[in-house]
Amino acid sequence: MIKPASPIYDVAVIGAGVVGCAIARELSQYELRCVLVEAGDDVGAGTSKSNTAILHTGYDGKPGFLETRLVRRGYELLKAYSVEAGIPVEYTGGLLVAWNAEQFQSLATILETAHENGVPDVAFITVDELYRREPHLGAGALGALEVPGESIICPFTPPLAYATQAVMNGVTLCLNTPVQAIERTATGDYIIHSPGDKIRCRYIVNSAGLYSDMINAMLGHDEFHVTPRRGELIVFDKMARSLVNHILMPVPTKTTKGVMICPTVFGNVLLGPTAEDLNDKTATQTTEAGLSAILDKGRLILPELVKQEVTSTYAGLRPATEHSDFQIRLYSDERYLCVGGIRSTGLSASMAIAEYAVEQLAAADLPLKRKADFKPIKMPNIGEASPRPYQCDEMIQSNSDYGRIVCHCERVTRGEILDAAHSMIPARNFDALRRRTRAQMGRCQGFFCAAEVTTLLAEASGQPVQRLLGLE
Repeated sequence: MIKPASPIYDVAVIGAGVVGCAIARELSQYELRCVLVEAGDDVGAGTSKSNTAILHTGYDGKPGFLETRLVRRGYELLKAYSVEAGIPVEYTGGLLVAWNAEQFQSLATILETAHENGVPDVAFITVDELYRREPHLGAGALGALEVPGESIICPFTPPLAYATQAVMNGVTLCLNTPVQAIERTATGDYIIHSPGDKIRCRYIVNSAGLYSDMINAMLGHDEFHVTPRRGELIVFDKMARSLVNHILMPVPTKTTKGVMICPTVFGNVLLGPTAEDLNDKTATQTTEAGLSAILDKGRLILPELVKQEVTSTYAGLRPATEHSDFQIRLYSDERYLCVGGIRSTGLSASMAIAEYAVEQLAAADLPLKRKADFKPIKMPNIGEASPRPYQCDEMIQSNSDYGRIVCHCERVTRGEILDAAHSMIPARNFDALRRRTRAQMGRCQGFFCAAEVTTLLAEASGQPVQRLLGLE
């Protein structure tokens, strides 16, 4: 039997983090054949899952930078899309707190920058007003800027929503497909070599995050180099949530926005991150020194917080480069778009980056014809601000599994776990299931529900329990 020739895709997007998924979704609105290529076993499973989960207004971006423009545009796009797609967002507002005279003096400059960036509602508040709003704040603050638009968002749902909508509208998703080499043919097309396949395409978009410089080098370019910048964070128990009303932000430095205290849409409180440049792109472990450092800072910002129970700790790696701006470059003659150097603002900017990427591809003569029918998406809610399935009588009446709680810490039901395992981009391991349902993310970290969750996921996904547990 003759094996049919591999399809030639119009566009291959390399990297299924939040930016790559957003680009794939944007492309799926057009009459194109596209493929989203990911080295890992799920979308949004790398840098995108390990951030501070803030929807940034872009108030403090450097005026005139591409990053600032895209964060500002992305904020508005994602805010609207969150309503459409069911992405959990809470509009808590943020307070940029000054703790010494130098920081207090810099607030005026930050305020001026915010207004220049088109965020006019940023304003000074007095120290008395600051402590009225945040009565548990540590002693010694001198004042603050209020940033009403800063919000908290679910970090897991956006890439899943983007990718699901892209697949629903015709994009091919290739997981477990690491790129080993890229070959240019005599006709100017590309062949992407992976261990199990060869993917042929006319255009390439490089959104490989930590590995974007390596993909860039495969294509003969060397304009930037990624240095992993590790950020360690502590997740405090839900009992701590009443201690803080806003996102508490420090005055930023040249390398980091600093250690902040941030509520989450899941009802917890985050403390962090650190900012440590490394050489290892896989170094996502937390460290005693890092956690101690952020606890020391947290003790000054919100003393009562560090007395609360810790639910978990984690670390993420941001793809920092030697440049101060996003590294988005079009090589028109090569039909190649590099989307590199997308740091912690990538979530907020994701939809604007995607919009900008498609504009760049159009400038390289990618034909764009909008589809007559672009299918919408509505994601399951895993945030606390809206009713969850166990709280919805209508859902329980339609399917009693939505009333059968399996993970009691996070109130995750049997119905949600089965839905995640059977979704368009299904959960095939515990990490993927956590991002879709919150199962095993709570204070017991799966101690109580692990056996039932494992059995359910194994049955629903058709995998042996031993494989899920890494025993085969």
